[in-house]
Amino acid sequence: MTLQRQVGFWIGGLAVLALSLYVLRGILLPFVAGLALAYFLDPMVSRLAAIRVPRAVGALAVIGTFVVIFIILTVVIVPILANQLTSFVARLPSYVVQLQALATEQNREWLQHLLGDQLPDVSRSVADLVTQSTGWIAGFVQQSLWTGGATFIYIFSLFIITPVVAFYLLKDWPRMMDKVDSWLPLQHRETILGLMREMNVAMAGFVRGQATVCLILMIYYGMALTGAGLNFGLLIGLGTGFLSFIPYVGSIIGLTLAVGVAIVQFWPDWTMVLVILSIFAIGIFFESYVLYPNLVGESVGLHPVWLMFALFSFGALFGFAGLMLAVPLAASVGVLTRFAIRQYLASPLFTGVARLRTHEGPVRPEN
Repeated sequence: MTLQRQVGFWIGGLAVLALSLYVLRGILLPFVAGLALAYFLDPMVSRLAAIRVPRAVGALAVIGTFVVIFIILTVVIVPILANQLTSFVARLPSYVVQLQALATEQNREWLQHLLGDQLPDVSRSVADLVTQSTGWIAGFVQQSLWTGGATFIYIFSLFIITPVVAFYLLKDWPRMMDKVDSWLPLQHRETILGLMREMNVAMAGFVRGQATVCLILMIYYGMALTGAGLNFGLLIGLGTGFLSFIPYVGSIIGLTLAVGVAIVQFWPDWTMVLVILSIFAIGIFFESYVLYPNLVGESVGLHPVWLMFALFSFGALFGFAGLMLAVPLAASVGVLTRFAIRQYLASPLFTGVARLRTHEGPVRPEN
């Protein structure tokens, strides 16, 4: 088979796979979640198998422990978060109005000098924008999270199907990997296996490493902000840690929300505002210089802009399942792109060696 036909075969296979995923996107989420859970928990099951624990028993023990912990956290934390989220959305307009009032009252002179007669219009526009945005957020929360029997059934099926899928995948993981390896074309098997190992390093570095970073940051920010007495501290802290899968984005969003709430809540006591700032300063330092280098490292190769593009694009195409597929697919595309660039740099298209020889004419044997 020529190179062109091989490339056409693999491109066609990828197109069929992408089309199948798009057609079946409505039922993908439990299976994608099960695959992600199995990939995340596979090292634990492999360690148990290394000490002669049967893989089925190890998979059942790991999945059972995960489900128990998840149920406990859900029963304890989800009602608190639901109440805090509802209250936060309801009080958001008043928070913004108070912040705007503090900013304009304390700095009325320089704002008046800067904006002149347009200051009342600007203030009114900001208030209208906040009111519309808050109404949209409240409607989204109510319609997407709290209403609809179909949504409840879908979430229930997700919680039932996902652990079952993860268990079977964990039990048969080595066998599946060996079977996939046996299907690879013999001529290019080593090259493909090398690319797959590189993809695994990239995905493991991000999926497992960044998930651990997010979990640690969720615990830290949630406990620290709640201990500081900040309103909605648990909600803001957990949200900050969760959004930290995009480096620095979660910290910036959480810092903005926490400082805004702290100013309204503790004004004119600047001491507590500085306490909130110090919590985020410690968290950002810990994330940048301790957690990220040790748990994620430099092996990921995912630029934050490329990661955000992948999340938005796959989320728009496949919904929440696309968000879960975005990171591994982005890592895989990054590995393939770097491989293609290496091939190009070593080819005559870049070096021009073949063209030079044609210009110089045929090589004549020496006498």
